[in-house]
Amino acid sequence: MNTTTLAIVLVFFLATLIRSTFGFGEALIAVPLLALLIPLKVAAPVAVLLSITIAAVVVAQDWRHIHVRSTGWLLGPTLLGIPLGIALLTSAHPHLVKGTLAILIVAFSGYFLLGRRPPELANDSRWWLLGCGLLAGVMGGAYGMNGPPLVIYGSMRRWSPQHFRATLQGYFLPASMVAMAGYWLAGLWTSSVTHLYVISLPAALPAIWLGRVLNRRLKGHTFLKVVHGGLVSVGILLLVQAIHKQ
Repeated sequence: MNTTTLAIVLVFFLATLIRSTFGFGEALIAVPLLALLIPLKVAAPVAVLLSITIAAVVVAQDWRHIHVRSTGWLLGPTLLGIPLGIALLTSAHPHLVKGTLAILIVAFSGYFLLGRRPPELANDSRWWLLGCGLLAGVMGGAYGMNGPPLVIYGSMRRWSPQHFRATLQGYFLPASMVAMAGYWLAGLWTSSVTHLYVISLPAALPAIWLGRVLNRRLKGHTFLKVVHGGLVSVGILLLVQAIHKQ
């Protein structure tokens, strides 16, 4: 195994551990780091294949914790938002959209980290589901980051760490399969993608197990603080990218 391949495997281990622990966030780690090692057209499909694997394992383990109704309502608008996100990405001013989303994410999660609690939704709200699902699709299509709007919704529903992790994987499994079908139609699912995915599996599978152990050790409030801290990091990264590309 050469140095580049070893680095790729280590990136996937770290990204998988984060995703398995918190339910989201691997794209923030994997795609930028992989893009330093391999072409982005290879990195993105490999990351999505890994996302499918993580989601499938978690769903098989913890399907009882999935909020099925929430997942279904989030998926519908997501599929509508993905092409809109791609259109925004290819528009003349994608940095404006990225900057706006970044400010919203930092404001919401920063509000929580300052000791405030987001408004609580006692039951599923169709308007919140549709809005967060659509925004997740837009962010997924434009930046490969579906997670933040889903985290916001889960925080407002006060999901436990176990429900949080499982429900997000119930969402990511079909959403990532749709994305992978798109890569296949575009001719981006190549032999190189499959090769890198296969050699990364031995590192990814134990990371999924370790992430499950860590997830079960997190208390509800501590879990939310870590998650929102991660969201602030995502928002700052998006904002820096938006400013840099102006």
